[in-house]
Amino acid sequence: MIGRFLAAKGQSQSEPEKLFLCENLQFLTNSARIFRISNKNSFQSDHYSLILKRTVLYLHKLFLNMVLEKMNLKPQDFLNARKRLLQMHFESGVGHIGGNLSSIDAMLIVFHEFFKGMDKFVLSKGHSAGALYITLWSIGRLKDDDLKSFHSDNTLLAGHPPAKGIEDIPFATGSLGHGLSLAAGTALGFRLKNNDAHVYCLTSDGEWQEGSTWEALIFACHHKLDNLTVLVDHNNFQGFGSTDQIASMSPLWEKLKGFDVELHVVNGHDPDDIRDVLASKQRRFRIIILSTVKGRGVSFMENRMDSHYLPLTAERYRQAMEEIDSK
Repeated sequence: MIGRFLAAKGQSQSEPEKLFLCENLQFLTNSARIFRISNKNSFQSDHYSLILKRTVLYLHKLFLNMVLEKMNLKPQDFLNARKRLLQMHFESGVGHIGGNLSSIDAMLIVFHEFFKGMDKFVLSKGHSAGALYITLWSIGRLKDDDLKSFHSDNTLLAGHPPAKGIEDIPFATGSLGHGLSLAAGTALGFRLKNNDAHVYCLTSDGEWQEGSTWEALIFACHHKLDNLTVLVDHNNFQGFGSTDQIASMSPLWEKLKGFDVELHVVNGHDPDDIRDVLASKQRRFRIIILSTVKGRGVSFMENRMDSHYLPLTAERYRQAMEEIDSK
């Protein structure tokens, strides 16, 4: 599996550090399997097998970090991810595509270029689970067979992130307005445990029309959570129309300026804009407003309310893939 991942990423396996980690990861994987088989009726074996399993998972994350830490995504990577997202949604007959297309660029950059070790990512706007699944697929954490089960019965890849079953997803979300509270609590927990892990949280702009989000903002500011970064997918739409029509707070960043936050407003589809902010030294609780376009990359979906709900027909799917291929 590791060899296939490296080959797909165009990386050499000859580098000593990667080879050493790869060999040890394979050894521990085999050890855990053998230990479990030979001691399958022992309580102690379950305990040590669990320790081995967790060690393997940790080394796997460490390995991915080593491979990815100096790999900036290329323009084609973003297009490929969009195509795979559209394919997954079309094959499953599922909508909610517009908000996935507006948020996927930021997710890809966070996971490929900044995510480390024990970091956590909380997708508060749970209806963009498709973009999260594609991002996890792009770093080798999910397989094509997993994506084929999207939105099916008994799948782990539900329409909103599941409560358990996928290690990279810490919370079930989708009841909007609660993700920032979960992320802030996690960030404070890391601090109390002297853990230097970072927490990323992606919210929609519509969620900032909910009081629970502002309560979490107050909490994060009060505790000065400099290990928490919030990204706001500011595509100007929510479930019932444009954010201005339903409960205008425009511009959102003006409302946030009065809080003790490190505030940035960037083009949410410009990788360099996003990278520059994420790479800068963080000294306070950080909020990044991503100025995005709902349905980005597919002309008949851009800035359209129906892209929030409707699935693709076969003709629309063909048209969307042709548009992306032509870029």
